[in-house]
Amino acid sequence: MPTLAAYVHDLSPFLVRFGDGLGLRWYGLAYAVGFLIAYLIMKRLARRGFTPVPEHHIADAMLMLIAGVIVGGRVGYVLIYEPKLLAEFSSSFPFWGALALNKGGMAYHGGLVGVMLGGWWVSRGFKDDQGVRKGASPWRHVMDLLALACTPGLGLGRVANFINGELLGKIIAQPGQPAPWWGVKFPQELVSGHMDVTRNAEQAAALDKVLATYAPDQTTWDGAASRVIELLQNGGETGRKIAQGLEPVLSTRHPSQLYQAFFEGVVLTAVLWVVAKKPRLPGVVGCWFLMTYGLLRVAAEFFRLPDTQFANGRPLGLSRGQWLSAAMVGAGALVLAWILKKGGTKMGGWGKTAA
Repeated sequence: MPTLAAYVHDLSPFLVRFGDGLGLRWYGLAYAVGFLIAYLIMKRLARRGFTPVPEHHIADAMLMLIAGVIVGGRVGYVLIYEPKLLAEFSSSFPFWGALALNKGGMAYHGGLVGVMLGGWWVSRGFKDDQGVRKGASPWRHVMDLLALACTPGLGLGRVANFINGELLGKIIAQPGQPAPWWGVKFPQELVSGHMDVTRNAEQAAALDKVLATYAPDQTTWDGAASRVIELLQNGGETGRKIAQGLEPVLSTRHPSQLYQAFFEGVVLTAVLWVVAKKPRLPGVVGCWFLMTYGLLRVAAEFFRLPDTQFANGRPLGLSRGQWLSAAMVGAGALVLAWILKKGGTKMGGWGKTAA
C-alpha cells in the first residue's frame, strides 16, 4: 500500500570506526567472510572427491584467487569506468590514482578475469617437498569449482553495497509522493551526481535548511551534504532529527542492491548446485554460471541507476554493465555448446561420496 513514509537509509559503512575515514568497513568484512565461505566450500568439495585439487592445498589456491579478485577487480574498474585514474599522481599515499581504492572501487567483470587467471595457476597443481607437481586439474574444472564457491560472497558483497548506500536504485516516487512501503530513501542521492530528482521550491528550501543547520561550516554543497550524511549515520538524537528533516525531500528508490543480493547469492547459488549435483564435463558448471549470472545481472540493472559517467550512454536501452553481462551470456552459451560437442570425461558431482 502506498505511503508517504519510507525508510531513510541511515546505515554506516563502518562496523567499527577508529577515526576520520578509518575503521573496519562492512564492505571489507563482506569480502573476508565471502572468501572464508569459499574456502570452506572448496575444502568440503575436495573432501567429498568432487575435485582432484588436494584438500591440503585449498588454502594455497585461495591466496592466488584472492589476489586475482582484488587485482583484476581494481584493474577492471580503472580500465572500464575510470581510465583517467591511470594519469593521476600525487605526493600522498597511495601516490597513484589507480591504487586509490576510495576513488571508485572494483569492477565485477575485471575480478572475473582475475579469478580465471588465478584458476589457471591452480589448475597447474602444486609442488610437493621433492619439487614434484601434483594435483593438476583441467582448467575448466577448476572454474567449475570456483563458480560453486564464490556465489555466497557475491550476495554478501551486494548486501554491503546496500549498507554503503551505493549503486542506487531507480526512483519509485519523487519527494513528497506516495510510495510503496518497501522503498528506501537514500541520502546518498545528494552527492551521487545523478540529476534524476525533482524538488519544488518548498522542498529545495527545506533541504537547504537541513544542510545549513547541521553543516554550517561547509562551504560547498557536496561538503555540506557529505557532513549531514555522516551525522545521520552516526545515529543518536542528531541522526534522528536529520532523518526527520530529510525524509520529505528525498526520493524513494528501489533497493536494487538487495535485489541483486537475492539474485546472485540465492538464485544463482541454487541453479549452480542443482547443475553440479551430478558429474559433468569440465566447464559445464562454469558456463551455467556465466549464463545465469549474466541474465540475472541484466534483469537486476533495470532497477538500478547507471554509473554517472555512462548516464547518457545506453545503447538500445542497456547500461555498460548490462552489455558486459549480455556478452557473458553469449560466451557461456557458445562455450557450453563447444564443450558438449567435444565431449570427454565427466568430473565432479557433489551428490556422490568419495570412495
